[in-house]
Amino acid sequence: MHMADALLSPPVAATMAAASGAAAVYSISKVRKENQSEKIPVMAVSAALVFAGQMINYTIPGTGSSGHLCGGMLLSALLGPEAGFLSMIIVLAVQCLFFADGGLMALGANIWNMAFYGCFIGTYLIWLPIMKSSLFSGMGEKAGTRAKIILASVLGCVLTLQLGAFSVVLETTASGIGELPFGAFAGLMLPIHLAIGLVEGMITAAVLCFVYETRPELIRGIRKETGSSKFSLKQVLACLGALALVTGGLFSLFASSHPDGLEWALFGNSDAGYASNMALDEENFGTQSSAADTAASIQESTSFLPDYAFKNSDSAAGTTVSGLVGCGIVAAAAIGVSAAGNFFRRKTS
Repeated sequence: MHMADALLSPPVAATMAAASGAAAVYSISKVRKENQSEKIPVMAVSAALVFAGQMINYTIPGTGSSGHLCGGMLLSALLGPEAGFLSMIIVLAVQCLFFADGGLMALGANIWNMAFYGCFIGTYLIWLPIMKSSLFSGMGEKAGTRAKIILASVLGCVLTLQLGAFSVVLETTASGIGELPFGAFAGLMLPIHLAIGLVEGMITAAVLCFVYETRPELIRGIRKETGSSKFSLKQVLACLGALALVTGGLFSLFASSHPDGLEWALFGNSDAGYASNMALDEENFGTQSSAADTAASIQESTSFLPDYAFKNSDSAAGTTVSGLVGCGIVAAAAIGVSAAGNFFRRKTS
């Protein structure tokens, strides 16, 4: 769902950047009031895992499309909505600046569409109400908690991806992209992201169920006495870190070649025998502006592994290197942001 700059007019892009910036300022103010020292390694590893997970496009059968993890629900369940939102900003900014994934001018919109809904709406509307409810109480405490994790993960991912997909439609409409009529574009975006959300929900549930079985106190909304820690924190983080590296460095080589939900809606996949959908020209679509040209120039100078590959090379090694390097950059950035927050919190105190 990474939007390109061509899908936004500068005023809409600026509005979304302001909205995402306001949410970031709020998140920073909330996180600074907490003691983040114990959360730093969790934030680093989980953010790296989401970065790696977003490299894996999974095929949506029968459509010619694919989807990938967004990660907002996963990060918020482990870190809380504010720290989860800041982690998602790190992931999306690293993807944009160093891998040319999503437009630089569109970064604010991408943060809003892919991070805000999953972290805040998903947490407060879906995750916490379900986890604090008495649902599945007849199944026993552990089985009932697992069932609530699965239900909250699936419902949360489905709802927040629908909101993100609908926001893309609203943003392109407000930008005056005439070749994307509201009804037709929404009719493509919402159903495909429903399927993508179902798969993401199951992936999120699998990771969180593993964490619940091994270190349940890491999951927000679960009573402290629920479950017992089978692994140490270091062991759990080592497992998740290893999964991030293997996913980014190895599994990414087997990602689906089908376009993701947004690209599929815009350009179709007629070359593979599927629908052409909006049938836009991939080399010339949307709107042009000097702001977008400037953003593209900056992005070209900062992205050293564009499209997760070596420049001017089709070598598979470029994907592996991108996955490993990206995980490292995201983890380091998360540690830096968390450490800086702790430093300024102590100075303020």
